[in-house]
Amino acid sequence: QVQLVESGGGLGQAGGSLRLSCAASGRTFSAYAMGWFRQAPGKEREFVATIRWTDRSTYYADSMKGRFTISRDGAKNTITLQMNSLEPEDTAVYHCAVRRLSFPTTWPAYRASDYDYWGQGTQVTVSS
Repeated sequence: QVQLVESGGGLGQAGGSLRLSCAASGRTFSAYAMGWFRQAPGKEREFVATIRWTDRSTYYADSMKGRFTISRDGAKNTITLQMNSLEPEDTAVYHCAVRRLSFPTTWPAYRASDYDYWGQGTQVTVSS
């Protein structure tokens, strides 16, 4: 099976930074894109950012632009989410996800239904 494990969550301060990582392991697969979503209590799952595996093209939700950066970690099946200028509204459980390489492709992959594998999530709490 494919396993996705998020790390780096915790308590951040408003205006500060946190860096989340997501490592994929298990069954070998080809990824088309990996992304981050978040979900706060009582709210719907929200798209954060995605990165295309081949060329590292990125796409962000409007509210994340200029604050969050998604990137690939070299040759590893790992992505990171650098979160700067944190706000209390960023408090949520952050999930990483993988879309397998299949056709037709979908880009940008901003819908939860675009993804095939999901991690358990990591809690991010931002205090004022």
